[in-house]
Amino acid sequence: MTCPGKTRLTLTVMALGTGLTAGTMSVGWRPAQALDHPTGTAVPQIENPANSSKPNLSLEDRADIFMARKSYADALDYYYRALKQAAVPGRDSATLWNKIGIAHQQEMNYNQAQRAYKEAIRRRANFPEPLNNLGTTYYMENKFGKSVKYYLRAVQLSPNSPSFHMNLGTGYYRLKKYREAVTEYRAALVIDPNILTEHSSSGTVMQTRGADPDFYFYMAKTLALVGRTDDAIRYLRRAFEDGFKDHKRLSQDPDFQKISQVPAYVDLMKNPPVAIRE
Repeated sequence: MTCPGKTRLTLTVMALGTGLTAGTMSVGWRPAQALDHPTGTAVPQIENPANSSKPNLSLEDRADIFMARKSYADALDYYYRALKQAAVPGRDSATLWNKIGIAHQQEMNYNQAQRAYKEAIRRRANFPEPLNNLGTTYYMENKFGKSVKYYLRAVQLSPNSPSFHMNLGTGYYRLKKYREAVTEYRAALVIDPNILTEHSSSGTVMQTRGADPDFYFYMAKTLALVGRTDDAIRYLRRAFEDGFKDHKRLSQDPDFQKISQVPAYVDLMKNPPVAIRE
């Protein structure tokens, strides 16, 4: 496969976890008393997390609440306090280090986030979430080769995480390994058919902003491959709107040939939308 043109794909990967998975929440990080919500985690109904009168609220619980409120500096303060409290023999502090990494990552302090994730991995070698999250920090620094290295390790440890597969696929895409990208996207969609929507059972994986037309082409191809015809046509329409013009590649692709007789596809080919200029 070839992919002409300059890639303009930017991801906001919500996959953090011990929780918050990549891009993403595959294991389901939840702050104390959080409520499930289609678009993420609802803010707990506590007026002042730092001075809550609830007797059983731990330092980690308070930090989680600050995280839910996007008060990352306060969250870090309480996570580090909890870390000191957890410094007892036999206590697994890997989860806390992973959450510390998430807080630093949300502040776009990738260097500190990477140190925290590596510490979590050092303390628990088979912990997939910090491996995935570490991959995400390298992705955000445009170090796609390193991101794929860690995404692969996360997938090997947790092969049923759709968000890990999506992140790995996107890393492959940025390396122009398109066959591998489609394979990982397909794996994610098989595990969770709603992975591309905000109603995914594993949480929001990523948001695409300013994605190039070839990205939407490959997503459409993947959806056609798994029999999601309506979604494939929708993504293909977006590819046209973003400037996709390679009709020859489209007509020769075996996955699109499978849906070539669908009326909506035929109509799209006859009347492709005009590219929307920014």
